[in-house]
Amino acid sequence: MDTRPLLVLLLALAPFASAAERNIIFIVTDDQSPTLGCYGDPVAHSPAVDALAADGTLFHRAYATTASCSASRSVILSGLHNHFNGQFGHQHAYHKFSSFHNVVSLSLPRALSRAGYRTGQIGKYHVAPEEVYRFDTYLRGNARNGVQMANASKDFITANDDRPFFLYFATSDPHRGGGEDESFDGTLKPNFFGNLPDRASYDGVEEVFFDPDEVPVPPYLPDTPESRSELAHYYQSCARIDRGVATLVEILKEADLYDKTLIVYTADHGMAFAGAKTTVFEAGLHVPFIVRNPYEKQRGVESMAMISHADIAPSLLDFAGALDRGKNQPKDFQPSDEYWADKDYVKKDNRGHRPFTSYHGESWIPILGKRNATHHETMFASHTFHEITMYYPMRAVWDGKYKLIWNIASGLPYPFASDLWASSTWQAQLAKGDDALYGYLDVGSYVNRPPFELYNTAENRYEERNLADNPEYARVLEKMKAKLKDFQTETNDPWISKWEYE
Repeated sequence: MDTRPLLVLLLALAPFASAAERNIIFIVTDDQSPTLGCYGDPVAHSPAVDALAADGTLFHRAYATTASCSASRSVILSGLHNHFNGQFGHQHAYHKFSSFHNVVSLSLPRALSRAGYRTGQIGKYHVAPEEVYRFDTYLRGNARNGVQMANASKDFITANDDRPFFLYFATSDPHRGGGEDESFDGTLKPNFFGNLPDRASYDGVEEVFFDPDEVPVPPYLPDTPESRSELAHYYQSCARIDRGVATLVEILKEADLYDKTLIVYTADHGMAFAGAKTTVFEAGLHVPFIVRNPYEKQRGVESMAMISHADIAPSLLDFAGALDRGKNQPKDFQPSDEYWADKDYVKKDNRGHRPFTSYHGESWIPILGKRNATHHETMFASHTFHEITMYYPMRAVWDGKYKLIWNIASGLPYPFASDLWASSTWQAQLAKGDDALYGYLDVGSYVNRPPFELYNTAENRYEERNLADNPEYARVLEKMKAKLKDFQTETNDPWISKWEYE
């Protein structure tokens, strides 16, 4: 009997023969609100992400803890609020913010590696120090082309290895970038949001184009030709991400890994428009959040449980069987003093003077597939910097009905991210003067903010009417202040001192 055909077949299947169970793909996009079909968006092109939602759990009340790129990613990878982990603002270039070295004990990629996972990262990284948030493998890819990123990840995903894998898949879409669209008729040109000029396509991507007249304008933005033209580019950039997700799913299915892999889809924070990004408003913090757990029997569930980006690290460890739920830390917890003991290049005085021993977030694995489950009763947000020139600390607390924002630097003009300031959407309204409306706020009110903002978010989701000075809500205001102070105390927030002397 000629056994050569059988041998050829076995060799062909060899890369997938020992495929491990309980793999993880974590997808984080850059500056994306829940503008997806599965969230009811009427024009979004997102069939691949929608399919994940239909076969998993979609969270309607998922929130970043800060609407700034590096700071938010540090929360995702540490399970700690950024004012605690030390990543107060951007990591890159002269901004130079960095998490404390002692965060290494809770670092998600480090903990999964100790738990027996092979860890890989592709796309946007944007946190520091690298030794704290170290992955085993760094893959090279064009973060504006999700299809190319997925194909570049294929060998890592399908490696002939008994260990499960963790892939951190971070796009640069739909972040602003790529210059301005000169074909726009107006003087103020829209940003490309990473799209190519002249309706060109990235390699392997079938681009989807949007009519500015048909895109929905959210209530926190002005309905102008400038905003509509920018939103059309934003939607195109989001659609390109979906093609990358589809390619990842194809790779998993071909390798018989789709039903062995947890897939999480979220964004670092809301869309890159003034009124959203760099604020602690709903539009800045509300993010898409979809979890497809192949081991969960209940699928196609839409959850109203409130979850936070601080929950991600403990949740993924919980899925991996590597979370000590009692201590809310990795089972194989390595104290930071032990890790740095023989590393003289990291001195004790710059490692962070805090107990980095447990996560701020809590695992949402037990509530997947449960429509009526709850998670957090109270949520918190913390913003201090974006770019290093943008000092404007804000803290926020909300309980499902009321939301309090403390603008610690009230009295200073609100500082803009450079790309948001330059945007045609903002500049068009700025040129009209302080009384021009920008969504619910006028331009002057957007720039000059009061110390406290109190909103009934059950009635005004996008924070239309500030109740802080309304005497009828004085007790509510004091109650929310107390909750915020307790949170700051529990998380060693350095800015708690501002209650006393500012």
